[in-house]
Amino acid sequence: MTSYALNLQPIRIGVLADEPVRVAGLASIFDQPAQEDQPQLVPVVGSLPELLGSTSIEYIVIDFYSSLGSLEILETIRRDRPEIRSIVIGPEGDDELVLNSIIAGARAYLGQSADPEVVRRAIDVVTSGSIWAPRRLLCRVIDRLLKVPNVAQIASGLQLTQREQQVLELILGAHSTREIASRLGIEQRTVKSYVGRLMRKTGADNRIKLSMSALRRSLLANDVGQRGAAAGSRGRVAD
Repeated sequence: MTSYALNLQPIRIGVLADEPVRVAGLASIFDQPAQEDQPQLVPVVGSLPELLGSTSIEYIVIDFYSSLGSLEILETIRRDRPEIRSIVIGPEGDDELVLNSIIAGARAYLGQSADPEVVRRAIDVVTSGSIWAPRRLLCRVIDRLLKVPNVAQIASGLQLTQREQQVLELILGAHSTREIASRLGIEQRTVKSYVGRLMRKTGADNRIKLSMSALRRSLLANDVGQRGAAAGSRGRVAD
């Protein structure tokens, strides 16, 4: 280890799991010495309120296999501490869950079969400011987000007000309640009121499901529009 690495401040990583065996397994990942020019990682096991309440925690490992793990946890973290970067360990083979986790704010998603070395490498990637996820899924995330700005199509089907459209656009851009309030020049409680209205109109019970509902409606509107345009084109040719 170089003198530069020795001078790096350790990084405290929150570990969120409720089963002792899972907690021990996750904590053991950090027993490995830091790589050259990488800071030492220090695990901090605690409940979500405890981890969110600690200003020294900038990263949290979430175990989706515990009773605590869910997309709602990611939503809570993004709402209360948007600067925290989340690393998820969850089921393998569920592309939709991986996509939803990344859209909800996860910076890494690893399957249960990932060995400690791979998990440690993913955490190092996240702490360096990057995202760890299969490239093919990242491409799908980008494809989805590139289609998000067409909120007018969503609004026409849901009868959204102009302000509700503005709030929805910012939600789909992964902005926190605080950020939305700042951008629109309104109080956070007003933002929450608009979010509540949007949830009622879409039938969602949290912001993640709201985002997924809006994305599906946007993609459906695009597909319908494309099919209509194609049908119209064929009709004109026939004439």
